[in-house]
Amino acid sequence: MAKLTVEDLPLEGKKVLMRVDFNVPIKDGVVGDDNRIVAALPTIKYVIDHGGRAILFSHLGRIKKEEDKPGLSLRPVAERLSNLLNKPVTFVPVTEGKQLEDAIDNMKNGDVLLVQNTRYEDVKDGEYVKRESGNDPELGKYWASLGDVFVNDAFGTAHRKHASNVGIATNMPGKAAAGYLMEKEIKFLGDAVDNPERPFVAILGGAKVSDKIGVIDNLLDKADKIIIGGGMAYTFYAAKGIKVGNSLVEKDKIDVAKQILDKAGDKLVLPIDNVVADKFNNDADTKVVEGDIDDGWMALDIGPKSVEEFKNVLKDAKNVVWNGPMGVFEMPNFAKGTLEIGKFLGTLTDATTIVGGGDSTAAVKELGVADKLTHISTGGGASLTYLEGNELPGIAAISDK
Repeated sequence: MAKLTVEDLPLEGKKVLMRVDFNVPIKDGVVGDDNRIVAALPTIKYVIDHGGRAILFSHLGRIKKEEDKPGLSLRPVAERLSNLLNKPVTFVPVTEGKQLEDAIDNMKNGDVLLVQNTRYEDVKDGEYVKRESGNDPELGKYWASLGDVFVNDAFGTAHRKHASNVGIATNMPGKAAAGYLMEKEIKFLGDAVDNPERPFVAILGGAKVSDKIGVIDNLLDKADKIIIGGGMAYTFYAAKGIKVGNSLVEKDKIDVAKQILDKAGDKLVLPIDNVVADKFNNDADTKVVEGDIDDGWMALDIGPKSVEEFKNVLKDAKNVVWNGPMGVFEMPNFAKGTLEIGKFLGTLTDATTIVGGGDSTAAVKELGVADKLTHISTGGGASLTYLEGNELPGIAAISDK
């Protein structure tokens, strides 16, 4: 890749500012799922093993008022990180000022320090000012002044222009580099979209066409087939004149769906049957229907023939990118389509398989096939922005080789 990586930086004795993605669920002061913390460990360990002083920045949740702050402190994350690294992690409960500066000055080579939630800076004196999420230039300059070099390993926020990623990178007198996780994301997603082995098949699911228009449009020029599932399939049904009953349809996007269908030709693969229900409820009455969906019924999952059709499209693929569920995955009775696709992807040993998005990722983990896939992306919104072919500010701000 054309960007500097952590291995290109001088680290011995350096104050290494690192943007990580520790936006993890916390309940009663305990980290619920530490996957994102674990994902950052290789880069953190590389820095401290090479004599760097790791100064970590991350956001956690959204902070819009002072009352949000106590429940969104990164202190529990520092404790979990300390356990995972098997060494002390200094937690600084502020985001700027003498306490932070003194703590950094007292660091020795190989030490790790975690700064308080960067989004504490979004509220000052009770006012919602968005210093962090609005990329306040003075804040980025201040944070950059605390270190010698910068490593961005937070792909999950790479599509956002924040003070803690773009702000630090652009004000850093030393170099800004990608961490291992960021490097991996750029490599797999970049290669998948820009230099794919063929056949290249994209699987796009989720509720709304409007969320994925840019992705579909970009991938139509690059993919050999695009499989459409989830609620957005029924806006395409409506565009084709197929009755959708009470299924989710974005009426203001039907014309856009028609344009996509015209452009796509036979590239777009829609469900041929659906599991329909008489209400939006896991315990609703259900049946499988092909073609038109009667009034009073709504499609909540793809049907068995669609599963087989999608598998048939996927079986010879050399490159697969999957983003979004095939049905209402959070309801067990309408999760089968998503799970079947996830299970099948795990059998494609000759293909590069990349999964992104919360529900798709949850599906492959639930099935225990995550380790059989090539790459599970850590950034939902960032993955989509990348798949749309748009520049990600957090990546653009990293120094070129």
